[in-house]
Amino acid sequence: MTMDPFATLGAPRRFDLDLAVLEKTHRELSRALHPDKFAQAGASERRAALEKAANVNEAWRILRDPIRRAEALFRALGFAVGETNEPKASPAFLMEVMEEREALAEARAAKDLGKVQKLGGAISVRAKAVEGKLTAGFSGGAPPKDELEKLLPLLGELRFYRRFLDEVEAIEEEAREAEEALAQNGTGVSP
Repeated sequence: MTMDPFATLGAPRRFDLDLAVLEKTHRELSRALHPDKFAQAGASERRAALEKAANVNEAWRILRDPIRRAEALFRALGFAVGETNEPKASPAFLMEVMEEREALAEARAAKDLGKVQKLGGAISVRAKAVEGKLTAGFSGGAPPKDELEKLLPLLGELRFYRRFLDEVEAIEEEAREAEEALAQNGTGVSP
């Protein structure tokens, strides 16, 4: 049986969670299950506490990540998730994705950090909109199966947006490193 991250952290089974409250719960449970507190306990009790602590940490990793949180909700409602199990994206969306990626590649090649950040900002807004749709879709408890099937493609969109924003972050990091190297070279210090 797989661990239910919502039950592990005592969170309601919905997409819209208060991450600050969840983080506090995670910290409190982590403190309570810290190995030092079980140093004098028997081997089986230490092992059980360690397993609970690992589950608490994994539950926190899942629930703080919008994609993994949505996957956990779908799984809990009996849906197989993952890129190979979900409906394929529409041709229009795929064309849009391709155009956004091309624009990002061009901005990267031109070393146009402003354009990279503008593209990232637009995708970030779209990711938040998808998260809003997931919040609405899961707000009233377990939606009917046909409604869930309409929500499922949003996971693919969210994955695209995440990869795109990760790439934007990598480009920004490259630009910072290049700027630092240039500054060091300008002062006579080699990188």
